[in-house]
Amino acid sequence: MTKDTNRIAGIGERIRVRLTLIEEALGMTLADPEIYSKFIASKAPEPDLSQEEVEAVEGIGQPEDQATVFPRTEDGVPFCWDYQIKGFFKDACSSLRRVPGTRSSKLTAFKKVIDGTIFVGPRVIPFELPEGASCGRCERPLRASTAMGERIALAASETVPAGTTLDFEVLVMNPKDAETVREWLDYGQLRGLFQWRNSGKGRFTWEEVED
Repeated sequence: MTKDTNRIAGIGERIRVRLTLIEEALGMTLADPEIYSKFIASKAPEPDLSQEEVEAVEGIGQPEDQATVFPRTEDGVPFCWDYQIKGFFKDACSSLRRVPGTRSSKLTAFKKVIDGTIFVGPRVIPFELPEGASCGRCERPLRASTAMGERIALAASETVPAGTTLDFEVLVMNPKDAETVREWLDYGQLRGLFQWRNSGKGRFTWEEVED
């Protein structure tokens, strides 16, 4: 289908976002590509997507403690996937639906709306770290109550620091939902992206940028 015959071209509103972390963010991808391919990427709906994600973590070389990391571009730049931003939208909307007076509280079937009419691009969204900064590491205990009693394990994750930016675009096919997307982005100051966000990790501010 050529561009001039695409009947959905030009539909909706595009929001160009520059997101700036105010707290470090933690990687979510297992560093071991074999484990990742068997237990996570194998669930991808298309085999090509599975292989693409496995290749993005090969050769990162984290210690053998099953740390979670950020995938890398061919140039070694850490990035996040487009669907991780959509995952944040679902998390934000799910929480804000419980808050009277929010736009999210009026949105019905929100998961179908986000999956079917709200799109994030590009697929690979590189992190731009502050000048002179590098990725770090966050270790924290994980506690769980089991039949054998309290169990504690140590979790480790690669981090990108506060001040890191992400640039991406959100296509909102139904323009009436655009302000709801902006509401979710505003919520990022309180609850952030990726792992351990209950502790405040991954919180961010954002701004709309010109094309």
